[in-house]
Amino acid sequence: MKLYSTLSRQLEELPPPPGPIRMYFCGPTVYQRAHIGNARPFAIGMWLRAWLRERGYDATLVHNITDINDKIYDAAPGASAELAAHATQWYLEDTRDLGLGMPDGLPKATDAVGSIVAFIEKLVAAGNAYEAGGDVYFSVSTDPGYGRLSRQKIENMEPEEESSIKHAPQDFALWKATKPGEDTSWGSPWGPGRPGWHIECSVMAEDAFGPVFEIHGGGLDLVFPHHENELAQSLALGHDFARIWMHNGLLTRSGEKMSKSLGNDMTIRGVIDEWGREVALLLLLSGQWRKPLDFNQGTLEQSRAQLETFRNVFRSPSEPVGEWTELEAALDDDFNTPEALAVMHSWRDHDLLRRAFAIFGLESIAELEKAPAELAALAERRREARDTMDFAESDRLRDEIAAAGWEVRDVAESPGYRLVRRS
Repeated sequence: MKLYSTLSRQLEELPPPPGPIRMYFCGPTVYQRAHIGNARPFAIGMWLRAWLRERGYDATLVHNITDINDKIYDAAPGASAELAAHATQWYLEDTRDLGLGMPDGLPKATDAVGSIVAFIEKLVAAGNAYEAGGDVYFSVSTDPGYGRLSRQKIENMEPEEESSIKHAPQDFALWKATKPGEDTSWGSPWGPGRPGWHIECSVMAEDAFGPVFEIHGGGLDLVFPHHENELAQSLALGHDFARIWMHNGLLTRSGEKMSKSLGNDMTIRGVIDEWGREVALLLLLSGQWRKPLDFNQGTLEQSRAQLETFRNVFRSPSEPVGEWTELEAALDDDFNTPEALAVMHSWRDHDLLRRAFAIFGLESIAELEKAPAELAALAERRREARDTMDFAESDRLRDEIAAAGWEVRDVAESPGYRLVRRS
């Protein structure tokens, strides 16, 4: 199996099964209800884990939660911890309702502060970081390969945040001294404060897997500065870090990046409630993971139509059409889910489809809803009316069934009709 890596800019081959394959995917910063864009790296990680296990790998997925961050302080002055706790629970509820299961680990930054302080102490002792006014900064000049992931030159990089006490504009915070209005802090050798964003993930990944693991995932917007800085601070301790970097394309609305700050996001909860989880998952499957994916009314309706097409396959007799090797070829080639989706649409074998749907959390598509008994009775009366050529009564009963949200279809097999929920 091969996956594209942002670091090497080429397809990288995974080791043969059983691996192991250890994956760390960056999760959300929890300060409000998560938007559907947060579902993309979550779904990709869960699908990839399921596929790797199907192929015989010992695959483990860790998906972190950032519950210490400037955005949380800004969103809830004086109550950041309460907001982070509530938003974490919302995220867990909403992602669980996608029906994909959950990652093997869901570490929170607040649980890793002790490890973070120890990591920063090592960087300071090695000469890669320095204390200034209670803050601690990573010295970018100590890393001659800085920019290796994003392919940016230091002189062209915008500083992440302005500060008169940094040695260089591009240096980034590992530890931040407590500021007025911040209601949480932790002790450290440099005084009370809290971690910077980038150090959190380096430490949580190392706590989960040790210093070196196979795959690091996250959105394309994390390449710089977040993942660039993760990589720099981890390499500074003299060991490798993630071997493959997977950066998924962002969700867009009519070509514009979907984000809370732009005011064009749709929450995971809202999409599930309005469209159903199957429609959301089919839309996410329709995009190649490295490319942008437009998420709008039109694409949602297209995915709902795809859902109905799959359901119609299960409303018809199973046929021996399809080969599992077709799906393997698609997913082993850079996890090409659009091609996999096309393959599944070509199949008519119910057992084969059920096996594939299980990879993507779509088993429910094969579970056809049973019509209420009163509608089944109407359909039986319609059959009797047709048998006696009372077509007026047959049409009246058909319309009554349709008004209840169901369609009666004439079929060859007994009892001569099938009731199908109208989409």
